[in-house]
Amino acid sequence: MIAVGDRAPEFTGVTAEGAPFALSSTHGRPLVLYFYPKANTAGCTAEARGFTEHYPELRAKGVAVVGVSVDNVESQRNFAQKCGIPYPLIADRDRSIARSYGVLGLWGLARRVTFFLDAEGRVTRVVEGILPGAHVRAALER
Repeated sequence: MIAVGDRAPEFTGVTAEGAPFALSSTHGRPLVLYFYPKANTAGCTAEARGFTEHYPELRAKGVAVVGVSVDNVESQRNFAQKCGIPYPLIADRDRSIARSYGVLGLWGLARRVTFFLDAEGRVTRVVEGILPGAHVRAALER
């Protein structure tokens, strides 16, 4: 898994809306990049809703938020609509993003890991753990 001080691996993907997304589009501002196991599950819904609830506060501080899972675009779209998610969710169907960050876990799902990146794309903090609340709290502590 990438660690504090590492440059976050560049990636491109497809958002829940079907639009292309490149990590480089977030450079120049801090980023909360969170990986979650599966859309529409209890823990992932709680985490997404937590980031959504605090998104205006994070955005006011200049912090971008991006979520990534191995779900397909349609699942991501349904999840985003259900939770009212205002930030990009990336569909990592080929699991290449999760692999490059070292977070691909059992059964081919991403583990719940949040990376905090600075404006230059370097990792400043990593939060791991199954409970979603710690990830949202860490983002608010930034």
